[in-house]
Amino acid sequence: MPASEARAEDLAARLSALGLTTRVKQHATYTSVEAEVPETLPEATWREVLEVLTRADRFGLLAGSSTGRILWAAVRKEAGHQR
Repeated sequence: MPASEARAEDLAARLSALGLTTRVKQHATYTSVEAEVPETLPEATWREVLEVLTRADRFGLLAGSSTGRILWAAVRKEAGHQR
């Protein structure tokens, strides 16, 4: 498993351990991790989630009335391991 994929899987596992439902998706140049954020997430858990997200190359939060709140994190793939 390429290092970038392992990083993404580690992010997903850490977010899952904090009680979030995660999905890992492969893209041409990066692997993304998405996590559904419940309406009530304790402040201490938010801090832990943010600490996990700092291990990604990029991250953000999407919020919408139809989609709820979705955290995303992206890990760039190495040049030699692109699909």
